[in-house]
Amino acid sequence: LPGSGNTVKGSRLSALFEHPLYTRPLPPLIDEDTLFNVNTDIRFDPKAAENPEWNGEGKDGDYAPTGEMSSDSYPNWLRFHIGINRYELYSRHNPVIDAMLKDLVSQRITSVAMKSGGTQLKLIMTFQNYGQALFKPMKQTREQETPPDFFYFSDFERHNAEIAAYHLDRILDFRRVPPVTGRLVNMTKEIRDVTRDKKLWRTFFISPANNICFYGECSYYCSTEHALCGKPDQIEGSLAAFLPDLALAKRRTWRNPWRRSYHKRKKAEWEVDPDYCEEVKQTPLYDSGTRLLDIMDMTIFDFLMGNMDRHHYETFEKFGNETFIIHLDNGRGFGKHSHDELSILVPLSQCCRVKRSTHLRLQLLAKEEFRLSALMEESLQTDTLSPILIRPHLEAMDRRLRLVLQVLADCIEKEGYSNVVEDDLLVEGLNTGTAPQR
Repeated sequence: LPGSGNTVKGSRLSALFEHPLYTRPLPPLIDEDTLFNVNTDIRFDPKAAENPEWNGEGKDGDYAPTGEMSSDSYPNWLRFHIGINRYELYSRHNPVIDAMLKDLVSQRITSVAMKSGGTQLKLIMTFQNYGQALFKPMKQTREQETPPDFFYFSDFERHNAEIAAYHLDRILDFRRVPPVTGRLVNMTKEIRDVTRDKKLWRTFFISPANNICFYGECSYYCSTEHALCGKPDQIEGSLAAFLPDLALAKRRTWRNPWRRSYHKRKKAEWEVDPDYCEEVKQTPLYDSGTRLLDIMDMTIFDFLMGNMDRHHYETFEKFGNETFIIHLDNGRGFGKHSHDELSILVPLSQCCRVKRSTHLRLQLLAKEEFRLSALMEESLQTDTLSPILIRPHLEAMDRRLRLVLQVLADCIEKEGYSNVVEDDLLVEGLNTGTAPQR
């Protein structure tokens, strides 16, 4: 993983990842717990797939794995897919993730297409090893804050927020964000010249300042007024590794019970009913299992980033209701460092529930020896486009972490530790170095 293998001794990140809270093993995995069973699944036999690009030599002399080869010889993106299970998108110290991110930065882009749907332009990029990633181009500089009069649903998506969200999710030990890296792309050679998408190709032009620009097609911010321009033809963007194709691994989309109204005047039910969580707790899906606690994890993650735009969430269909929530689409985080959007924390303050593992990790990240802002800064230094966040955003995370812990402390005082903190640490006697508050 970036930031774990290649940091100096004395690294806070390495110390964090060696802490007992970050070394707990997964429950034993059976076939139902893995997204793919590589040994018996015909889809992973390239010969069975009869895809000429997978047999022998690739188009440009890049060797693709053949049917006789083991899964170790598969490209890193496929090894990432094979590693997905009921409990995590990727394991903590999996070298494949670091290798895959390096591929996204260095591999030649062989084709580009626009992603349909959405208010803003996103590109699907395919690489020489047949891996794919979602490219979100730079829309704002690091220093620009979201204007105070912008509604959350008309805010720009920020490429650096996507990158920072991946690092934050990993430091929180959720590992529910598909890996993301930054890349500097040549708009002429790596987008215009390799796209077969005529609609995209037609939107390229040269600006009065002699820069290459394009704007693509989408429902909101795709026009010459919102064109993306290079300097003269280089553009920054985030590349998020694709999840397995929906034909191979179906995902379910769920409505977030605390979704916003997406209306300029109307309020959502949770904003006007302080007992709204009691209603949610009685509905199927949230009345048993871990889903409500997973929503609390997502709430904390979003609050630390300042992301108000979580209307839906997804899970892998194969794992039913007992699985993690995938934290997709984080581009509207890190918009305002000068403002803490307390409404994002409403699910936590209404429900007063949290996993013990999450609570202990939050306490750990608030300690001076670790400090969330310092861990994020160290982790983000590994990205090609570093620095990813300016200091005020890093400091805002420390401030917000204290606010989360205060909400939980108030809950515990009001309702009692055992009614608030759900013990998910099945390993008895785990020495976490962080005493539970009683």
